[in-house]
Amino acid sequence: MATACSERKNIQGHPCFGGNHHKNGRMHLAVAPRCNIKCGYCTRKHDCANESRPGVTSRILTPTEALAKVREVMASEILGPIIKVIGIAGPGDPLANEETFETFRLIGEEFPHLIKCLSTNGLLLPEKIDLLQEIGLHSLTVTINALDPVIAGRIYSFIRYHGKSYTGAEAGKIIIANQLQGLRRAAENGMTIKVNTVLVPGVNDDQITLIAARVKELGAFVMNVMPLIPQADFANLVPPVPERLEAIRAENEKIIGQFKHCRQCRADAVGLIGQDVTVGEGGCSVKSLTIPAPGP
Repeated sequence: MATACSERKNIQGHPCFGGNHHKNGRMHLAVAPRCNIKCGYCTRKHDCANESRPGVTSRILTPTEALAKVREVMASEILGPIIKVIGIAGPGDPLANEETFETFRLIGEEFPHLIKCLSTNGLLLPEKIDLLQEIGLHSLTVTINALDPVIAGRIYSFIRYHGKSYTGAEAGKIIIANQLQGLRRAAENGMTIKVNTVLVPGVNDDQITLIAARVKELGAFVMNVMPLIPQADFANLVPPVPERLEAIRAENEKIIGQFKHCRQCRADAVGLIGQDVTVGEGGCSVKSLTIPAPGP
């Protein structure tokens, strides 16, 4: 397991893990369209160039197209010097898409100096951790929204795991167990880990500090508490006010470091946090990136 000192050194170039986000940029590659869970706060139907939220992308890239886009960005006199991280964060779950691993292999061969980063819901993390180690993943983000299976079952409409669909507390029990096991194994393998938690008022408020303590114990380096974006199943919920969010972060900071500069980025974000640029095509359109309802 990485020490606190080595972790601080490792994240210096990573703007989403506490590195200098004013100077260091990241590039998200949208190569992972398929997802294996349905979060109550997630919708991926719409894409607009001025819309910034997780799950949004102008276009799904193939691994070879992703490599070409990295070449284009790294050759730019403006963007090339600031891009330190290549991340895959969707628009689905990266671990549910083989294109994720092929993309990282291609990038690693041509740009070995770039930090490889991945964001996942953690459902497949235990069984994919060796593969992530093999491709040289440096930084891992796992979204954990509850430790109580009943509460998790309210947040996830369903999960699809090994060919079967699960709902409610049964789904919550499976995903929580896999998230925690995968996080522990990632820490043992020396990966730098951030935990994202979406604060859903009235649903998981009392889970936040419990998550902070548990993931710190398992080896997470930093935590990012994000406000709910009211949409999809949670469209009628009121997001937390900034004061409430800051109070929770302050309480969590007694347990684990807090990342406070998150802008809940698109799956194709490029540039500095909060100063993304458009590379190639873009525009407003309707996408068909949703996953089907659970079946037998």
